[in-house]
Order: sequence, then structure tokens, then C-alpha cells
Amino acid sequence: MTRLRIWFTTFFLWSYLLVSNIVWWLGSLPIAAVSILTDKRRRLLHLYSCLWGYHYVACLPLWRASWSGRDRIKKDRTYMIVANHQSLGDILVLFGLFRHYKWVSKASIFKVPLIGWNMVANDYVGLVRGDKESIADMLAHCERHLEQGSSIMMFPEGTRSATGKLKAFKHGAFTLARKVGVPIAPIVIDGTLEALPKHGLFILSPWFMRIKVSVLEPISPDAAPDAPRLAELVRQRMADELARLRELPRDEVILR
Repeated sequence: MTRLRIWFTTFFLWSYLLVSNIVWWLGSLPIAAVSILTDKRRRLLHLYSCLWGYHYVACLPLWRASWSGRDRIKKDRTYMIVANHQSLGDILVLFGLFRHYKWVSKASIFKVPLIGWNMVANDYVGLVRGDKESIADMLAHCERHLEQGSSIMMFPEGTRSATGKLKAFKHGAFTLARKVGVPIAPIVIDGTLEALPKHGLFILSPWFMRIKVSVLEPISPDAAPDAPRLAELVRQRMADELARLRELPRDEVILR
């Protein structure tokens, strides 16, 4: 019975995603046209994209997300936003922040019909992992956005954690935050691993899933003397919060 329910919920989710994405993308076209012509930062289009992405979490009966600390990210300020990464579901959940930012994502996603086209229209930032030229271009693109007042959203682990434990952080987001002088806003997500796991498209849990999202106090880019130590400082604070959410010792939520 459990296996049958997993098949049913997975089929329902992906079917709904396919059909609804067509509808939402068609709705984005006039907003994209106006945004590209009149709004360099494309704030209205990003807000529409937040509604598009987060409605899957807010409206579908399978997931429920609870937020804490969302007001710590002020609408009139610019941040380097960093979050842990457990699954594809993290992206849908983080749209629920409803703050203006630009995603950093794999360049291949920009080629996906509908979703990728909307990402291009939003002027989100593409990256080919492991390609030094692409990384340099990504950092330059992010720097331009930050200087124009758009926050950046990054997963500093670089890829999804297969176990849900916090992986080591790459330093790019923290180097950039120090260079431009913007605070780091850490976000901790828990509960999405079973929603959409790293390997495979099946929902691991056939039942109602509760997702917790905690926005921590922003951290000054000068809180550590260099980017590697700043990255580790942020990682430790996020690990403490993840341990609190799971009611576990910190050593059990972080990869060594």
C-alpha cells in the first residue's frame, strides 16, 4: 500500500508540475516583456516567479512549510543569501522568502523549456560547475547584480547533500560578499530530502511532509579575517540551527 501511494503521489506531482508550468509560463510573458523594457532589476518578474514556485508548496496538500525569522531579511537591503541544499524542493521552498534576489544555478537548467526560459528572462546567474572561466563569469555577473541592489541566492555546498548532512562550503559567495561589502543571510532548510531526493524523481515519503525554514541573523562580511574562515563561521552557525531543528548533536548533522 505504501509503495502504491508513493507511485500515486509522485505521478500526481510531476503531472501537475508539467501542466501548471505551461500556464504559469504563459502568464509570465507579458510581465517579462514589461520588466525587461522598464525594470533593470526585473523585480516584478521575480515576484511573479516567487508566486509560481512557492504555490507548489503552499497549495499542494503533500507539503507544509513553516518559516521563522523571515523578517530578518529586510526588503530594502541587499544580501548574499546562502542556504543548505537537500533536494530540488529547496528551490520551491526558498521562493517563499518573497524577497528580491537572483538565483545562481547550473547553466544546464537555463535550457529547460518554460522554467529555464523564465530564468533567462529574470537574468538569473548560470554556472558550469568545475569550469574556472564559468565560475569567474558567474562571480562577475553576481557582483553586477549586488552593485545594482539585487541580492544573490546561492547554495554554498555547491550541490545537493545526499544524506541531508551539511557539506563543506565553497568560498565564492563569501569572497564576493567581502568584496562588495554586503551581509550574509544564512537560511537553514530541513525536511525537503524526502520531498525530492538527490538521486531519483520519486517522493520518498508517501505521507504529509513538514518542512522547516529558519532565517538566521545576517552576518557581517567582516566577521572573519578572510573568505575561508567566514565560510566556516557561517557553516557552523547553520549547523547549530540544523541540529536544533532536528534535536540532534551538531556532529550528527555536519559532514567532516
